Amino acid sequence: MVFEQLLLEKPLMRAIEERGYEEPTPIQAQAIPVIIDGRDIIGSAQTGTGKTAAYALPTLHRLHQEKTSHWPKVLVLAPTRELAIQVDENYREYGKFMNLRTALLYGGVGYGKQNQDLQNKPDVVVATPGRLLDYLKRRALRLDKLETLVLDEVDRMFDMGFIEDVTSIVNKTPKTRQTLLFSATIPDAVKRLSQWALQDPVEIAIDIKISTAETVEHALYPVAGIQKFDLLATLLEQIHFESVIIFFKTRAGTDRISRWLQAHGHSLCTLHSDINQRDRAKALKDFKEGKVKILTATDVASRGLDISSVTHVINYDVPQHPEDYVHRIGRTGRAYSEGFAYTFFSSDETSMVLAIERFIGQELPRKKIDNFDYREELVASAAPPASRKRNRGFGKRTSGKRRRGF
Repeated sequence: MVFEQLLLEKPLMRAIEERGYEEPTPIQAQAIPVIIDGRDIIGSAQTGTGKTAAYALPTLHRLHQEKTSHWPKVLVLAPTRELAIQVDENYREYGKFMNLRTALLYGGVGYGKQNQDLQNKPDVVVATPGRLLDYLKRRALRLDKLETLVLDEVDRMFDMGFIEDVTSIVNKTPKTRQTLLFSATIPDAVKRLSQWALQDPVEIAIDIKISTAETVEHALYPVAGIQKFDLLATLLEQIHFESVIIFFKTRAGTDRISRWLQAHGHSLCTLHSDINQRDRAKALKDFKEGKVKILTATDVASRGLDISSVTHVINYDVPQHPEDYVHRIGRTGRAYSEGFAYTFFSSDETSMVLAIERFIGQELPRKKIDNFDYREELVASAAPPASRKRNRGFGKRTSGKRRRGF
C-alpha cells in the first residue's frame, strides 16, 4: 500500500510527500481508514511503529472536511510532557498546509503561552492530564463540543496513576464523541477502561507486545553489582556507537552514574522526571541533534519519544517488568536499522532476567568482556523459552527506495 490509496486530503498528502514518506506502516494502513469512517478504535502497537501519525493524519483529514466553528474539535491526552510535545509537533507538521490552530498544555512551565494559545480557539489540544484538569477547573476550556478524544499510551497513564484524572476528563466530553485508544500493551485495566469509554470499537493489534525487532542484537552481561560502573566504562570504550541511551531504575541512580561518567570524560545529557522542563527539552534536543552521544535516563525515555538514530541501548539496571525491556530496547533498531541492546545484571536481578526471556520467548546470549577483572563468576541459567511467536515487525528490510514509517 502507498499513501495515495488512503485518499487523504491534499494538504496532508503534500505534508507527507514533503517528509519523503510513501508507504504507511501497518498500524497506519489499518487505523487511518477506520478513523476516517468515524469508528472508535483500540490500537495496540509497539513504540516506533508510527502510532502518532496513525491518529494524527485521519483526525486532521476529518478536520479539513468539517467547517464548524466550535473548539476544540480534537483532544489528545498524553502521559508525559515529552510525548505531548512530540504529538503537538506531529500535528503542526502534518497540518502545516492547513489553517490549523493547536494548543499544547502541560505542567512544569508558566501559563502565559498556553493561555494565549487557548485564546486563539485551537482546533486541536494536546495535553497532559494534570494541566488539562487545571484549565477545566478554571473554566478556561470546555470540552462539551469535542468531536474526537485520543488517549495515547494508556498503559503508561495507568502506571503513572492518572486513571482518576483520565476518567474525570472523559466524563466532561460528550457521549457522541469518537474515541481513539492507543496503547503499547493492553492489560486488564486498559480493557476495562475501553469497555466503559468506547462504543463498539474496532481492535487493531500490530507488533504483539512480546515481539522484539529482529534487527536488534541482544546481549546479557552478568556482573557483580559493585562492578557495574566499571563494566559500563569499559564497554563504552570498546563499542563503536553513534548514540547510546543508558537506562536506570531510579532518578538518584541516574544522577549518580551520570556524574561518574562525566568525571571519566564523557559528555552526556540526562532525562528524568525530577529535571525541570526546560532542561529536559534541551537534553532531548541536544541528543537528537547529535550534540551529545550519550543520554542517561529513567523509563521516562523508554516510550513515545521520536529518537530515530539510537545505535545502542544499555540497561544498567534490569527492567522490573518484562514489558519495559521491550519498550527500552525499542529505542534502537528502529525502521529496519541495526541496533544493539546490552543488559547488565547482578545475582539479585536473575529472576527478572528469566522473566524477560519467558516474556519474549527467547534466551538472550550471555557475554563477557575480555580483559575485564571480574570479581565473581555469575551465570544465570536460561529459562525455558515460551513458544516462539512470529515477529510481526522489523523482520525484513524493505526493497527499493520507498521509505516506510514515521
